[in-house]
Amino acid sequence: AQQPGTPLSDQEYHQFFKFLRITIQASTACRLRELYGCKNSLVQRLDEYENHGVIPPGPICSELPGNPFFHNFCTFSLYRCIMKNYFLKV
Repeated sequence: AQQPGTPLSDQEYHQFFKFLRITIQASTACRLRELYGCKNSLVQRLDEYENHGVIPPGPICSELPGNPFFHNFCTFSLYRCIMKNYFLKV
């Protein structure tokens, strides 16, 4: 079992986005984030699901060599949406 607040494994990410493609595509989830922000209950549920039930409070460090730091998970997720780099992990 994964520890709450940790990112999904590669296989779990595959399942996560497979689920999104079936019900609401990743781009739709990103539009929800852009329109309603991180306080939206659906966006929060997606963020919790992606992180084993807990949204990391921040700061967030990523695998990005040029931009490794984000103030919170919302900023990190919005960056992934803008860059269409959905599988970037923290």
